[in-house]
This record gives sequence, structure tokens and C-alpha cells, in this order.
Amino acid sequence: VSIMDVMEAIRRRRSVRDYSSKPIPPEVLEAVTESLRLAPSACNIQPWKFVIVEEPELKDRLVDEAFSGVHQFNQFARGAGAIVAAVAERDMMTNKLFAALQGTQFYLLDIGIACEHFVLEATELGLGTCWLGWFSERKVKKLLGIPRAKKVAAMLAVGYPAGSDVPEEKKRKSIEEISSFNKY
Repeated sequence: VSIMDVMEAIRRRRSVRDYSSKPIPPEVLEAVTESLRLAPSACNIQPWKFVIVEEPELKDRLVDEAFSGVHQFNQFARGAGAIVAAVAERDMMTNKLFAALQGTQFYLLDIGIACEHFVLEATELGLGTCWLGWFSERKVKKLLGIPRAKKVAAMLAVGYPAGSDVPEEKKRKSIEEISSFNKY
């Protein structure tokens, strides 16, 4: 396993929607999962649980359930080696207090940071990922045994990309359009 610097991983990361059939070795899946554990969170609350679905039959059922009807354009996730459900533990008192005082749902920010750790580590290890925000939460909860009071904040497809590993140039706004120093 080669190590790339963080900026290289950021530059190489892209949304992958076409995966090869190469399975993800358990030690690689464990390495990207470790990146979730190490992610920071407000007051170190770690308001999450990540359900990694890599068993082929369950993964296919998850795709069938989560990405049917109006969600069907995410059916490409069937080709991924695994699908991760990011579950928010939003019932924690500290989360509620922060949201009331600041008006910000910090648990969602925390989960976003953890998922980005996962995405960047996956990129470093030669995997491709795609954030999935459009799915039937009710069906995901039922199939994966996630309690009704929990929130499935996002899902991630992960696997080895099919085709070229050379990333395309990303279309992004200029640095001047998205940042300024000292004043808005």
C-alpha cells in the first residue's frame, strides 16, 4: 500500500458510479473503517454508528430496497463491493443542547467529517466511493435493523473503480469566488 499526501487524495477523489467486480479484502475494509473511528466530533461525542454491508446477498437486497422507485437512479451501487449506512445517534442530550443554542445540527457535521475521512482513506487505498443521499430511509432501517428513532444521514458506496484510475479535472469555482481574508 502506497501512501499519498492528503492533497493528492483530495485531488484524486471523485464520485465513482461504475465498479469492478474485484472484492474488497477484509483488511482494506477494516482500514477504511478505522478512518471513521478516528474522525473528530464536537466534544468527542462520536454521534454515529456505521453499518458496513459487504455480504453480497444482503447488499443486493439493500440496493433493491433503498434504491427503488424515485430512488432508482442510485441502482449503480449494486456494483460496489460494500455500502456503508451512516447512522446518526441524534438523541444525545449534548446534540440537542448544541442545536438549540447554536441552531446547527452538529451531529450532521460530525458524520460528514467522518464520511469524508472514509472517502479520503478509500481513495488512498485505491478504492472509489460515491456519497448517496437519496434513498428510502425507512426501508434501509427495516432491512438493517436500525431503530426507528435513529437517522440514516447518508450512505456511501465503496469499491474498486472500473476503468481508468486517472481522475478528470474537477470543475470548481476559482479560489477568489469561494474565499476571502478578514472580511466577507
